[in-house]
Amino acid sequence: MKATLRSRTARTLAAGALSAALLSAGAAGTFASAATSPKPSPSVSASKSTAAITTIKATPESVKAGDKVTFTGRTKGMPIGSKLVLQHMKGGKWTTLQASTTVKQGSSYSLDAKLNDKGKQELRVKYDEVTSPTVTVTVK
Repeated sequence: MKATLRSRTARTLAAGALSAALLSAGAAGTFASAATSPKPSPSVSASKSTAAITTIKATPESVKAGDKVTFTGRTKGMPIGSKLVLQHMKGGKWTTLQASTTVKQGSSYSLDAKLNDKGKQELRVKYDEVTSPTVTVTVK
């Protein structure tokens, strides 16, 4: 009887040790995979990630220096009242001009600006990190 009790105790201890080993190995694997998995990057708000300035048009496309040009277009996914700024390419980088407007009802915008730099000007409209396609205006 004493031998039976010892063998049962030994089996119970062995089963307990094996269970503990399996649990700790599984936990270690879980921690290892959690440590090596990439952290999610912060997400941009839905309105900005789906926002787009879909069109831009300049009228007229050729002006004398100092004359007014009207830029019009439509947006997608931008809240009404979002501020848009006009930029032009100068010296290989985009420079913000002192002309801005807001998105109107119906997702449209209209912006007037006077262009003074002579030559072909590449221009675009920008909202935060969202930009429109470029449009070219010739300034004489």
